[in-house]
Amino acid sequence: MIEKTDDVIEKIQRGSNEIFSIAELKEKLNKGKPLRVKLGVDPTAPDLHLGHTVLINKLKTFQDLGHQIIFLIGDFTAKIGDPSGRSETRPMMTDEQIEKNTKTYTDQVFKILDRSKTIVDYNSRWLKDLGIDGLLKLAAKSSVAQMLVRDDFEKRYKSGKTISIVEFLYPLLQAFDSVALKADVELGGNDQKFNLLLGREIQKDYGLEPQIALTMPLLEGTDGVKKMSKSYNNYIALNDSPKDMFGKIMSVSDEIMYKYYELLTQNDLKEIKLMHPKEAKTKLALEITSRYLGEVAAQNAKDEFERVFAKKDLPGDIEEVKIEEEQIKLSDLLFKTSLVSSKNEARRLIEQGGVKIDNVKVECDEMLTLKEPFVLQAGKRKFKKVSN
Repeated sequence: MIEKTDDVIEKIQRGSNEIFSIAELKEKLNKGKPLRVKLGVDPTAPDLHLGHTVLINKLKTFQDLGHQIIFLIGDFTAKIGDPSGRSETRPMMTDEQIEKNTKTYTDQVFKILDRSKTIVDYNSRWLKDLGIDGLLKLAAKSSVAQMLVRDDFEKRYKSGKTISIVEFLYPLLQAFDSVALKADVELGGNDQKFNLLLGREIQKDYGLEPQIALTMPLLEGTDGVKKMSKSYNNYIALNDSPKDMFGKIMSVSDEIMYKYYELLTQNDLKEIKLMHPKEAKTKLALEITSRYLGEVAAQNAKDEFERVFAKKDLPGDIEEVKIEEEQIKLSDLLFKTSLVSSKNEARRLIEQGGVKIDNVKVECDEMLTLKEPFVLQAGKRKFKKVSN
């Protein structure tokens, strides 16, 4: 059955920030031809996380509606790094780093998209051959004043921070991707609005019909405050262990949980909000973990979580670590057993009451005498059995 345009628009709009413009999108849809829908991702880190999947899930919506999906890997633009939302110039990446990260991206993205119906392309294919002449013609289509309208560039300029000429070129190169691919729609986070709208203008300059620009909100991480990012250590990676993925989702606030439902699933939010929050969160954790790591692994993670946290039991697979010293400071022990990433983090965790020995909260960064084996716990989900 052919869906009505208004029903299609409703599916496309779900969770989105802005669409430029809905009238143009309706016009394109009414032509009855599959749209070429582009999402560009620079392989700047090896792992995709749930924040990335907000856009990939929207790409899947278009794919399920019968449109042609283009997952564009910015292997050329990754050398520059997208300046959107940045307060300083990114260091340039090496070809080896980009190639390594690209391999992991293509492995992970097909946990969501249908491989047989997805075009995977690389912008080095046309940007390497653009040449100085082509670059000059492209650069002439924008101005420094136009670039400084961007909030992030404006802030850096006013504060006297460096903005490289290469960074000014990034939005133009992203726009040229849309020219090369003849994109009908481009997706991006709400920090990408400038780049997507510039793509519309550059397409017109090259005699093409302007693309629809659709922006999505940035997903907050497990802290519920900052956007999900490896740098903030608040991310849920697609390659996390089932136990970690399930546990991290269960740790988010109820408010963030409903946002995760809206942006990461197709569940009816009205029905979800009728459920008890704990039940809803468990359903979400099970669904997300099943999607990326398999149903059996997700169910095992759920059973383990309930055994440890609901029944206050210990995990059944605690790693044992042998310590040579007979005496050691608690913060040093937390760092040495890899339960924390730094001694400063260890001290903060102790001050916040997040460290336990044999299920008894430790109040200060005390010196420990290691005689009998004990279970050391950091936070809610990290355990090590310590012995001498």
